[in-house]
Amino acid sequence: MGRQAPDGAQPDDGFTHDDPVVDEALEWFAHLRGSAPDAARQAEFDAWLRRDPRHAEEFRNLEAIWGSAAFGKAADSLHAAARPPAGRRRRQVIPTGWAGRLSAAAAVLIVALATWQLPSAVLRWQADYLTETGRQSTIALPDGSTMILNTASAVTVDFEDGRRDVRLLQGEAFFDVLRDPDHPFRVAGEYGEVEVRGTAFSVRIDDDRDRVVLERGRVDVSRLADRAEHVALEPDQMAVATDTALSAATSIDTARALAWREGRIVFENRPLSQVIDELRRYHAGTILVMDRRLDRLAITGNYRLDDIDGAVRTIADAVGLAMTRLPGGIVILR
Repeated sequence: MGRQAPDGAQPDDGFTHDDPVVDEALEWFAHLRGSAPDAARQAEFDAWLRRDPRHAEEFRNLEAIWGSAAFGKAADSLHAAARPPAGRRRRQVIPTGWAGRLSAAAAVLIVALATWQLPSAVLRWQADYLTETGRQSTIALPDGSTMILNTASAVTVDFEDGRRDVRLLQGEAFFDVLRDPDHPFRVAGEYGEVEVRGTAFSVRIDDDRDRVVLERGRVDVSRLADRAEHVALEPDQMAVATDTALSAATSIDTARALAWREGRIVFENRPLSQVIDELRRYHAGTILVMDRRLDRLAITGNYRLDDIDGAVRTIADAVGLAMTRLPGGIVILR
């Protein structure tokens, strides 16, 4: 922003808007969400609210937007927006042409959200291998097995003294394991662990579950919280582990589930909300659906992972949605 932050210190990163009231409201909003104000700061904020009726109006707009359902999934992709180099400030000016489509407060908040980076230093410090959003990487492991990391994924590995242990920290990975009956190959997720001798399978961490998909061979899946709970998978089966339960083996179309290895993503009669959730995993910006009633729409299609904007545009055209693109990789469906 073109002024000082509410505490009088220049912020590290800045955004500017034609309307200074919107700028000030966003500064206060970001500051107050960061920590509870002391008595002096609260008094300063209260005085700012009383100074002009528009102050309270714009601040309430930001609170409403932040709490709306449309932003429920947005935080998953915020880490993809990189910070500017140290000592430099990024200035984003919202084009006046958007004013008729979105409120000024909504536009500036969306851009600000999309350019904040969630803390990733700990993950980067822990990981032996990782991929950025929208990227994939094939790694030859020390035992001769192959690992393919999907988008925004991270793992640690331990192959010392005959061990073949992998820990999936985030995202999704596919393993083509070299057979070695004397040395089990283990992959641990957040809630479950897979043990194999030689096979091909994937492990994916979602918000509250791990999903294991078996392409060939045989694997044993156990729950980390209670290893007595385990299930054996046959090809074209999957299991889901959570903090409290381990599912039975269920059938799955592995070609569709693992199409990401060929750079594709496939949907068949999937609700729009689920389709957008999947596309968000590969999109470095933010995808928002502003009307939750649209979630009932069913989507079928086969899309390229290297053109997520094109996939969203195709879906929008097919179901009659308006697609709006904003700076910072933000896509809005209405």
